[in-house]
Parts: sequence; structure tokens; C-alpha cells
Amino acid sequence: MDWLLFLRWLHVLGATVLLGTGAGIAFFMVMAHRTRDPALITHVAGTVVVADWLFTSSAVLLQPITGYLLAREIGWPLSEGWIVLSLALYVLTGCFWLPVVWIQHRLRQLASDAAKNTAPLPARYFQLYRIWFACGFPAFLSVLTIIGLMLARPSFTLW
Repeated sequence: MDWLLFLRWLHVLGATVLLGTGAGIAFFMVMAHRTRDPALITHVAGTVVVADWLFTSSAVLLQPITGYLLAREIGWPLSEGWIVLSLALYVLTGCFWLPVVWIQHRLRQLASDAAKNTAPLPARYFQLYRIWFACGFPAFLSVLTIIGLMLARPSFTLW
């Protein structure tokens, strides 16, 4: 396998992990939340937190490195419109993902406390869950748009 093909493979793998892990985490958190069972939510949120740190953060680090190396290797200027827009959307995704990671930790802790005390989930849990849920949409749509831009590589200038 030559270097360029390897870089492309790594970049596509990273994008796939970001999209797949994001969708999987969202699905399992929503399904656990729907049960309103603090013990189950604690367990699922714990797994989600590990998956986010292990898979998502690895892909988050991999994407800009492989993207930069690909652009350099192929000769695409980083000022290319689709690259600039992709990078802006990547930053936007990060602005939603970082609070989501923190919220997932808090949801797990709040659910764990409720389970230990055999109490219902507190109001703060539901407030944070709504924020977590709302943050997922722009982040997920941004990742989908970035993948579309990577595939289509439309030619346009932003300035």
C-alpha cells in the first residue's frame, strides 16, 4: 500500500469512527434514558464515556493530522473553500462535543447517586440531558456535512 492510499484509508477510517461512534453513543444514551432506570443509565453512560474517550477522541486527533498530510501530499491548498468550510465545521463539532463529554460524565454521576440512594433521577439530570440531546444535532449534522465535502470536494472560494 502506498503512502497516499494509506493516508486516505486512515482519514476515511477516522471519519467513519467519528460518525459511527457518535451515532452509537447517541442511540444507547437515548435508549437508556427512556427507561428512567438510574442503575441502567449509570451502566450505559459509563460505557458511553469510555467509548467516547477511546474511540471518538482518537479519531478527533487523527482527522486533522491525516487531513493535513493528505492535502500536502495531493497539493491541495488549505485555503481551498471545501477544506476551510470542513475545518470550520470540525471546530463547530468540537464546540458541541466537549460539553457533551462533560455532560455524559455528569449524567452518569447523577444517575449513579440516584441508584445508590434508590431515588428517582433528579431534575438536574433531566436539564443536562436536554442540553446533551440538543448539542448532538448540530455536531452530527456538521460531521455529515464534512463527510459530504470530503467526498464531493466542491470548488468554491469563501473570500
